[in-house]
Amino acid sequence: MRFTVLNKIVGSFTLLLLLILAPTPALAASSTLPQAKQEAEAKGYTFFTTHDEIVAMAKKEGKLRVSSGLETLHFKPLMNAFKQKYPFFTDVHVQEIQGTDAYQRFILEMKSGQAKDWDITHIPIDFGKEYPPYLMKHDILGMAKQGVLKIHPGMIHPVERNIISVTSTLSVVPYNKKLISEDKVPAKWEDFLKPEFKGKKFVLDLRPLQVAGLVPAWGLERTLDFVRKLAAQQPVWGRGATRVNTAIAAGEYSFYLGSNLEAVKRAMSKDPTGSLSYKIIEPVPTRIIDHPSAILNTAAYPHAALLWLEFLASSEGQEIIDKYEPLRASVFSPGSANEQVIRGKKLSVVDWNHFTNFQEYQAKIFAAYGFPKADKK
Repeated sequence: MRFTVLNKIVGSFTLLLLLILAPTPALAASSTLPQAKQEAEAKGYTFFTTHDEIVAMAKKEGKLRVSSGLETLHFKPLMNAFKQKYPFFTDVHVQEIQGTDAYQRFILEMKSGQAKDWDITHIPIDFGKEYPPYLMKHDILGMAKQGVLKIHPGMIHPVERNIISVTSTLSVVPYNKKLISEDKVPAKWEDFLKPEFKGKKFVLDLRPLQVAGLVPAWGLERTLDFVRKLAAQQPVWGRGATRVNTAIAAGEYSFYLGSNLEAVKRAMSKDPTGSLSYKIIEPVPTRIIDHPSAILNTAAYPHAALLWLEFLASSEGQEIIDKYEPLRASVFSPGSANEQVIRGKKLSVVDWNHFTNFQEYQAKIFAAYGFPKADKK
């Protein structure tokens, strides 16, 4: 029930915080395991009743191949900690996948049955609907609720049951404090529509991740109306948070709608001028599911993959993620940097329900920008 409530949250931090910090419910009673297994198998899912069973099968595999949405700097510390926990893994390989072109190539390989080199795949939020038919049907949610896998159930897709997200991200407004003072930076989203910000005064990303993050709080129609008015402001059209944040720091532009907070922090750490800063505007677009992962139905080492996903969701895995890329760990991880930032703030929560529709939101927002289309002859 409490996770059903979470899916309906649009800005209520109090409810979200209660869900994050509340202890995992006592659903691991052994008397319910046979029933949970029976229900899962009736729906075509695989369900293990003990963690030892998964470990025993993973030990026979001894290998793992992961296509990850995390930054490469995470991989060595995560792999080392994972192999220290499970010394029988002799061969663990993790590779980063980033960018629309790479995602589309992988999807084509997956659909043609050629993605056999990978056990775990990253699922980009832009293409979330493409993946479920090609995923192995382990009832990860059911096993988490029963305590077989130690994963916070809020990290797992409540319908698909086999997709997990161990990271979250917040959207903010980066700005160059030498070009515009903090009090002049928009304090609410509607401030971007002020007359003084018309005519190449701010950067708007062609990939509308941040704007789409307002849909949970505002609804799609209000967001589309806002988007049309944003386009009428004649912004500078940019692409890619890393590139735009660097340009903001260099003084090429004053401010930007918008960027993931961790990307801004990373750019600030590399800014020798100290010019780059950011403002948090409420409702804060908060993707509590960011960079989801799942096990492919062609996986050669699926039990190893289950242990890897559980490890990423553990306190140890979350600490490593936050250490090497601060403000990336899940809001479901108590004490994470993201969980601390959102305390007391109104949120626009992109949860699993919105994840399913996020591709559609972005398509409609991009269409609302009103770019001219090439004539077909």
